[in-house]
Amino acid sequence: MIRHLYVHIPFCARICPYCAFYKDLLDRSQTSRFCEAILRELQGLVGTHCSGVSPRRPQRAAPTTIYFGGGTPTALNIAQLEFLMRGFHQQLDLSELVEWTIEANPGSVSARKAAILKKFGINRISLGVQSWDDQLLKLLGREHNGRQAEESFRILRAAGLMNINIDLMFGLPGQTIKQWRLTLEKTIALQPDHISAYCLTYEEGTEFFLRHARGEFRQDADMDAGFFEVAMAILEDAGYEHYEISNYARPGFSSVHNRAYWLSKDYLGIGPSAVSTVGMRRWQNVCDYRTYIERVLSGQSPHASTENLTHEIKRTERVALSLRTRDGVRASDLKRFTQQTNEFIALGLLRQSNGNFALTRKGKAVADSVAEAFL
Repeated sequence: MIRHLYVHIPFCARICPYCAFYKDLLDRSQTSRFCEAILRELQGLVGTHCSGVSPRRPQRAAPTTIYFGGGTPTALNIAQLEFLMRGFHQQLDLSELVEWTIEANPGSVSARKAAILKKFGINRISLGVQSWDDQLLKLLGREHNGRQAEESFRILRAAGLMNINIDLMFGLPGQTIKQWRLTLEKTIALQPDHISAYCLTYEEGTEFFLRHARGEFRQDADMDAGFFEVAMAILEDAGYEHYEISNYARPGFSSVHNRAYWLSKDYLGIGPSAVSTVGMRRWQNVCDYRTYIERVLSGQSPHASTENLTHEIKRTERVALSLRTRDGVRASDLKRFTQQTNEFIALGLLRQSNGNFALTRKGKAVADSVAEAFL
């Protein structure tokens, strides 16, 4: 029985120049049909992959986590969000649900919308702040400023949403260590339950990638390492547990859904571009929401590609993902790499922990390079 559902809602009020996820500008003429398509795909998927027996509601899927990502899910209006969430309540047994996350941009948060999310059982918000510095926000193409971001956070808290993640970015063009320190200190002052701190990457197909290729932007690995060190020091000192390379949480607030990915659990993806992994099979939906709508509502499959996984593919994915976590990678997955493992331990990059191999603080700064040695 599949316990983890991801729902991709690609609409954005504005396209950020650094984002490589599938997204499109919000088209109000399409959003209602899109929501219908999401619920239609959900109905088909849960019947095929999530059937199970719950003592209270037999034969209804009972997920542990649901994650609405994007795009900007909160770009949908209140009626559409209500329609979607009511549909999930009708089709699923939510008695075993422990975490229902929705991503939100500060520009799309209102008191009424927050109240609806709370009413329908959303219990975790991931707020895409990225920075409190207005100049950096402008560079990133964000539709909000620092003041609006803070107000959005307070609106969510006032609505009773007590598990809030704040997304931050470092390694931005022109960003200084001082600016980053101020961003972290401002974030801590708000006392969010979870903080994600990502280094900017120049992804192919984005405006930032083109500007980097033209030499307008430069990436400095040493500077990025400095930002990362500052984040670890400040956030851990403030009581946040560094449980994954880019994620910090107050005790008890680590993301259950994301941890399922990192532990290579099966999951179902719903919506355009969404990926599903079940057993040794993986598939992805079409990366176009109009095509997605037409296929689903006409009874066709939205799948664009299917892949049969091998045990070696699964092993390498487990290593790459679990090595990023505090718990580390299990020793059995590295048994062919005794020499490399011993070398990394000697260099102070790896340590043994509860039968696993985990990155040291020094190793976290070069996590990708360590992982590559085992792939």
